Amino acid sequence: MSRKLILGITQGDSNGIGYEVIIKALSDDRMLELCTPVIYGSSKIFGFYKKQLHNIGQINTNFISEARDAHPKRVNILNCIPDNISVEPGLSTPDAAKAAIISLERGVADLKEGNIDALVTAPINKRAMDKEGFGFTGHTEYLKKCFDAEDVTMIMVSDRLKVGIVTSHIPLKDVPGALSEEKILKKLRALDHSLERDFGIHSPKIAVLGLNPHCGDGGLLGDEEQSVILPAINAANEEGILAFGPYSADGFFGMENYSRFDAVLAMYHDQGLAPFKALAFETGVNYTAGLPAVRTSPDHGTAYEKAGKDMADPHSMISAIYTAIDIFRNREAFDELQENKMNVRMPDNTVKPKGGRIIE
Repeated sequence: MSRKLILGITQGDSNGIGYEVIIKALSDDRMLELCTPVIYGSSKIFGFYKKQLHNIGQINTNFISEARDAHPKRVNILNCIPDNISVEPGLSTPDAAKAAIISLERGVADLKEGNIDALVTAPINKRAMDKEGFGFTGHTEYLKKCFDAEDVTMIMVSDRLKVGIVTSHIPLKDVPGALSEEKILKKLRALDHSLERDFGIHSPKIAVLGLNPHCGDGGLLGDEEQSVILPAINAANEEGILAFGPYSADGFFGMENYSRFDAVLAMYHDQGLAPFKALAFETGVNYTAGLPAVRTSPDHGTAYEKAGKDMADPHSMISAIYTAIDIFRNREAFDELQENKMNVRMPDNTVKPKGGRIIE
């Protein structure tokens, strides 16, 4: 039997619904059979929100200062937030933003050092954190910098649909200029690799969306489809990546064509996330592909309007935990398979793969 993973969970914005969905997700004792959770936050804030929840029974907690001290049969709270930080549910405050930064920095540091196996991040308020000097437009950009990753891809994950994004947190007016054949090709490579390694999908089929209405309508509404997107698809095909398109986004989702593919690559944030959340909001997961470590998060925000009212739905957080565990296990199996292939020795005593392509 595989060892139980140590799963880090950052608290996110302490005035949002982060603690509520974390507590609800971990209140099921069966969760402790799958992983050893370590919450990067505050036992004081945890207790505050626990009292607001009516149908949550006893949760066995363990207060720690280092991840290595995590108890395998309890919900561990790594106290890294100062006790004097105030809790004001539903409000955007400097204290909540500072707490979110501290939690994230500590969790990512432990992830890099191997003290935890994977990380799930609760929702943050990007604007509030920026005011406190965070300096990044979101988790994805911060993690890319911390791990010195060449490129990362945000993939929205559900049982029905997986959506990757070429351009992420940039203004819509900047999207056309940010697109290039090489950038789209890099995202296709990353998405293809992630589908194989992280999700166990052999020879995945990827649908690529156009940029303009009706895919430019033959150049009448824009020419990016012909000048940038299609050449990237063709180049990906030459590398053995099964990419198809470009498809007009409205008809593609309206006619449920996504069901014919393993994943979709959208050109910009809302083009991919709006239909994804319409189809899978309650259980959707945000996954950062391209990192050497595993990070997921729920697909929703801080939801201040629900904070402290016992109204938050935990299913997306539950899915984020399950997805992180599954991806970690899939990576282990994939890497072991690749290593075994590379160790198959041919008659000339050289090491070559037994079959299939090896992705570096």
